[in-house]
Amino acid sequence: MAKGHRSQVKRERNEENKEKRPSAKLSYARVSVQKACFVLDAIRGKDVTTAKAILEYNPRYASAIIGKLLASAVANAENNNGMSADNLYIAECYANQGPIMKRIRPRAQGRAYRIEKRMSNITIVLDEKKN
Repeated sequence: MAKGHRSQVKRERNEENKEKRPSAKLSYARVSVQKACFVLDAIRGKDVTTAKAILEYNPRYASAIIGKLLASAVANAENNNGMSADNLYIAECYANQGPIMKRIRPRAQGRAYRIEKRMSNITIVLDEKKN
């Protein structure tokens, strides 16, 4: 027989498999995955202070969004996990496709072209440096 109620067993199993690294996720960001990945590729694997400097001077629109997300991930690491911001680096960062808003653009002779306004779900996972 099981050692407890089904929900209790699931809760204990989820605690065991829970990710220990601090992270932050932004859902429904109004930027396409391709444009977000240009910025994410520039900061992947870098330490937090270097990544903040790169994002500060990157002219792309996505860098402002990702900068706020990185600040949130660092705050999560400090407040929830008790980590120091000096020892953190970006272990993973990726953008997945979100929903697409479909709009219509009127064209000549009664035609209509579809405009797709893409969204993305951006995730940043931090980790501590092994010294």
